[in-house]
Amino acid sequence: MVFDVAIVGGGASGLAVAALLCRDTKLNIAVIERGPRAGRKLAASGNGQGNISNTHMSEDKYFGSCKSIAYPIICRYGDAWKELFYGKFVTDGQGRVYPAGRQASALCDCLLKRISDGGVKLITGEQVVSIDGAEDFTLRLSGGEKITARYVVLCTGGKSQKQFGTDGSAYSLAQKFGHKITPLRPSLVQLKTETTHIKTLRGIRADCIVTAFCKNERVASSRGDVIFTEYGVSGNAVFNVSAYIADKKDVTLELEFAPEFTQEEIEKDINLKKSCGYSQSELLSCTLNNQIGRAVIKRSGGDSKDIAYTVKRFSLPVTGSLGFDYAQVTKGGVDASGVKGNLESKYKDNLFFAGEILDIDGACGGYNLTWAFASAAQVAAEIEKRV
Repeated sequence: MVFDVAIVGGGASGLAVAALLCRDTKLNIAVIERGPRAGRKLAASGNGQGNISNTHMSEDKYFGSCKSIAYPIICRYGDAWKELFYGKFVTDGQGRVYPAGRQASALCDCLLKRISDGGVKLITGEQVVSIDGAEDFTLRLSGGEKITARYVVLCTGGKSQKQFGTDGSAYSLAQKFGHKITPLRPSLVQLKTETTHIKTLRGIRADCIVTAFCKNERVASSRGDVIFTEYGVSGNAVFNVSAYIADKKDVTLELEFAPEFTQEEIEKDINLKKSCGYSQSELLSCTLNNQIGRAVIKRSGGDSKDIAYTVKRFSLPVTGSLGFDYAQVTKGGVDASGVKGNLESKYKDNLFFAGEILDIDGACGGYNLTWAFASAAQVAAEIEKRV
């Protein structure tokens, strides 16, 4: 099979490259997806609601060696998703952008329709096992077939959520051309912690400010849901801070319960309850979930000041994470040293990268899909200039 462009990976960035290229060119394009269906991870994004972007875009929301390459591209093409999708979109109070229907699967359907209408060849259930490039590229598929193409775009994702076909094996395709892969770590993931003080809280959800400290230095902070589990903590606030600590050791989380109230206000309320004859175990009733309140009181020194202090500084040493199978994104990937500012390989002409395969990851809240679509737009624009 002969194509002008072979896109390896049918996720968000791969489908977006194809959709943008087939819109304005007559290129013969193939998308090769190892899974049975393309776009499965996109269809599950944002808890199935499709958190596609964020209005609070800033450089400090991104990490990795490719950040200096990636952020100018995000500034240039950060709104590329608006060209890719039809329909109405809404923004919540945290700047997160969603399709108004809150269905991530609709995003996937839109991209699949665009590439189908554009004549793109979608090959599913086939893994690219090798790529050779003398002049044009030759791609060998797991089923034995070969594809030749003038341009290759690697959009294979990272190592997170292997149920979607992203198990990290595709990094070898880049390594074949001399690219280095930085250390891989799970990010936007549930965290394992010491559980001595939270054993009674399993399944309880609380609105907290979560602050991560590494060797007593503040690393990151986020307010949102914290869900207590048998292994530690989950929830949006935990996912947010996990992006900043994936490559760090000796990390402790500090949970601030009842963020609307000061420590002094809580202490005053505790003293009022004492004067009214409340039992010790009920001194935080109405202020916190009863079970959380009892866990705080049990952990504290017992007097009003100690209890109020513990409400605001409930510490949990981090012992690990649930790993790549549960992580939303991968921290690490193709190192920036081998990538040009237009996302072309420095080692092989006409070999491009887009999306999570590069050493670039974002915070929770739509930043990673913004990168997926922005990088796709950059690659598409570069290929269009050459044909």
